[in-house]
Amino acid sequence: MHYIDVVIDNKSNNTDNFFTYSAPDEVKPGARITVPFARVKKPVDAYCVRINPNPAFDKNKIKMISTYDPERSLSAEMIDTALWMRKRYGVKYIDAIKMFTVGGRKEPKKKNYTISGSDPGYELSDDQKHVADRICSSVRSGEFGAFLIKGVTNSGKTEVYMRATEEALSMGRSVIVLLPEIALSQQVEKRFIERFGESKVATLHSRLTTSAKLGEWMRIRRGEAKIVIGARTSVFAPLDNIGAIIIDEEHESTYKSDHNPKYETVDIAYKRAAAHDAVLVLGSATPSVTSYSRAMSGVYELLEMKERIGSSVMPLIETVDMRAEIRAGNTSVISRQLATETEKALKRGEQVILFLNRRGFSTQILCPDCGFRMSCPDCGISLTYHKSVNAAVCHYCGRKFVLPEKCPDCGNRFIRYTGTGTEKVEETVRSLWPDAKTARFDLDTAMKTDDAGKVINDFQAGKTDILVGTQILAKGLDFRNVSLVGIINADVSLNIPDFRSSERTYQLITQVAGRAGRAGGESRVLIQTYEPDSDVIREAASGDYESFYEAELLHRNIMNYPPYSDIIAVGFISDSPEEASEYAESFRKRLLGLKEQPKGVQILRTRVDERKTDGRYRAEFIIKAPPGSRSGYVTEFIEYRDRMTASKSDCFIEIDINPY
Repeated sequence: MHYIDVVIDNKSNNTDNFFTYSAPDEVKPGARITVPFARVKKPVDAYCVRINPNPAFDKNKIKMISTYDPERSLSAEMIDTALWMRKRYGVKYIDAIKMFTVGGRKEPKKKNYTISGSDPGYELSDDQKHVADRICSSVRSGEFGAFLIKGVTNSGKTEVYMRATEEALSMGRSVIVLLPEIALSQQVEKRFIERFGESKVATLHSRLTTSAKLGEWMRIRRGEAKIVIGARTSVFAPLDNIGAIIIDEEHESTYKSDHNPKYETVDIAYKRAAAHDAVLVLGSATPSVTSYSRAMSGVYELLEMKERIGSSVMPLIETVDMRAEIRAGNTSVISRQLATETEKALKRGEQVILFLNRRGFSTQILCPDCGFRMSCPDCGISLTYHKSVNAAVCHYCGRKFVLPEKCPDCGNRFIRYTGTGTEKVEETVRSLWPDAKTARFDLDTAMKTDDAGKVINDFQAGKTDILVGTQILAKGLDFRNVSLVGIINADVSLNIPDFRSSERTYQLITQVAGRAGRAGGESRVLIQTYEPDSDVIREAASGDYESFYEAELLHRNIMNYPPYSDIIAVGFISDSPEEASEYAESFRKRLLGLKEQPKGVQILRTRVDERKTDGRYRAEFIIKAPPGSRSGYVTEFIEYRDRMTASKSDCFIEIDINPY
């Protein structure tokens, strides 16, 4: 018998602490247990987080745990990572621990899995061999290593990931493979199953049913599945003896969790890989500025793949000045040059991708007389007209609204629908090329994994001639017969008020352009833009990542943005704007008054806004914390939150590190 500290499975701030119990010796950190707690009649769920050999109070008053569930328990490493997450992100103990767990009580019936895979008989290119040998050597060494693969599109990064996986499996170790979108997991999962056998591969993502997710979780926890494939939450897969963690398209913003608990997937992967003496592999044709900076400073080892594999060649990339199109009388979303090249591609039996990072039909619903703009009453953002459902849709909360017959402000019956989304592009394409088979691939058509898989499979099988889509098209999909990519409005992401907008624009253009020319032969990418002189557009068109990176790094250094700082957003939410502001200013002044203030820190002014979602008010201020100093501010945040909890404040406090 010994004493343990546990975290209660309760989301209340009042229980965000350790509680001491006695337990049998087999109960170790990570154990899932039930314990008697407070005045609750039935035992409550809890997790053991550490052994406590010397409790600081009367041992006679310490209660014994009620039950212990070894099958649903975690490992000490998982608990250690959860405790680290609290220090790094300011999350609650139980929120971090629960990322490693799943719900449900009953596993689905066991399937009969194929056991063996197949040898691809695949000869590596020189670039692939060099990179694979370096990573596999690190796997064999049994020491932690972190690598950033900067490989042009279609340079064969997936095969390198498979070689690293093969090496880890040969040593009896396990592997996590992360992808930026659930919709992509099917394609990659299929390739891994063909290579390693269905029995070794498991998937974890939010679109699985509770029962299916529990079944996969138990397969992983029992060690039956050695490879886990999924989106960002798969970084918490309950694997033991991890040999490699692979993050494909590491630059994607989807790897940052924007809801509680808020975390950065790359950070979690780095922590877990280091704990297991495993290899961390990040791959991208357009690495994030932060990751590339880490490679330049030696945190990651940079490995480059500069050539495409096989007969694949890089496409010819040109810009089309849409201002000249308007002057010439062409008001269509399709430029004359893009229309001509599409005609040629279709006649040759080749496929076309048209990219626009705006879904829906029209992006705004306006009254031309009084200027009324239809917006979501809950979220305050402009509604988008979706012709497919004949409704105005909020892209933030998903609510649908009936279209107005007249302006609600002035009564004008002539409502205008302005702006262009993928639905309008699809309609335009169908009218221009009625004999071509056209499909659309965006969030609306990819809501279900099966639907997304059908669109992708049909295009890969040549059943679709023209595919219209949003940024989901730019995320690692492999299409063999695409000879033309048209980027409809390259300026969309450039004008978003975010310090990462230039980076995002460069990445999107480069990534979607990379879908062309994979089967060899001549291919072309046309970038339609109203800003052809933009440095970012020109650098993306020429594929000059280094010039883009140097210019972007200079800008961020001047403005004190990451990687030169961590941006910490601290928010206070209340029914009263005065209360929210008062708490924010109190905490802000406390931080300004710290004796040991890191050099170069910036603590910006408080801003108060009404939240349209619930009518409450949010007071927020931003901290630009120099590298290495953020943990001190997170600790201060936790202490201030505890004070608010102790005083029974109704004001809610939250923190977000490097928010998007």
